[in-house]
Amino acid sequence: MRCLWAPWRMAYILEEKGNGCIFCRKPKEKKDKENLILHQSEYGFVIMNKFPYNNGHLMVVPKRHCIDLDQLGEEEFQDLSHLLRASTKVLRQCFHPQGFNIGMNVGKVSGAGEEHLHFHIVPRWAGDTNFMPVLAETKIIPEYLEKTYERLHSAFLELLQKKKAVKGGRKR
Repeated sequence: MRCLWAPWRMAYILEEKGNGCIFCRKPKEKKDKENLILHQSEYGFVIMNKFPYNNGHLMVVPKRHCIDLDQLGEEEFQDLSHLLRASTKVLRQCFHPQGFNIGMNVGKVSGAGEEHLHFHIVPRWAGDTNFMPVLAETKIIPEYLEKTYERLHSAFLELLQKKKAVKGGRKR
């Protein structure tokens, strides 16, 4: 068995938790940049992971509080699927990963840090795990979250505005 060492996540575990569900609270605060929210759609949003496993680690989250896929309506599920696809396109454009881990942990016992359904999208590169997490208990994230936010946010705006223009029959 191989272990995924993530000792840098201890900061998340020990972080002071606010009142209520973080995923219900953050999109309502209207502080998208401060909260690392890259894009909001009708039913969901894309947020950067504050304690990433890799550079560009994103999460796609429904706005409505639910804890299981079965609780999503069809329109909500389609909207989240659209956000997942847009997220991988933006990450490919900005970071050129060689692959992705895309998944979710449903319920506390499976590892969910917050009992609000959310998908993780973790960009991967050949050799992106090295001796640092194992020997030095350190994960190297080569870019500040703020810089990553700027790069990804502008790419989301560009990608999703193009899609709206095509749907509306307008051409750029």
